[in-house]
Amino acid sequence: MRFRGHSQGSDMRILLQQKETGLYFRDVGSWDANPFEAMDFLSSTAAIDFCVSNKISNVQLVLKFDEQRYDIVMPVQIQSSEPPESRKTA
Repeated sequence: MRFRGHSQGSDMRILLQQKETGLYFRDVGSWDANPFEAMDFLSSTAAIDFCVSNKISNVQLVLKFDEQRYDIVMPVQIQSSEPPESRKTA
């Protein structure tokens, strides 16, 4: 299991947030402004693996605490699995 679902009352929640909109990941194809409705991942690694598996990009990882002043936001950089284009010389 990679996530705890929509939990409340825990000390820290691990969430995914769209960088441009600020919306939180709720489920595949579903984003919500309310962090308490967001999917709570078991670990940051599970959240990143989920992004890779589901081709989710332009997100950041949010470690969400009961008091917002303690929240930690980290960018998620997903590397393409496709090989880089070879450079052609003239």
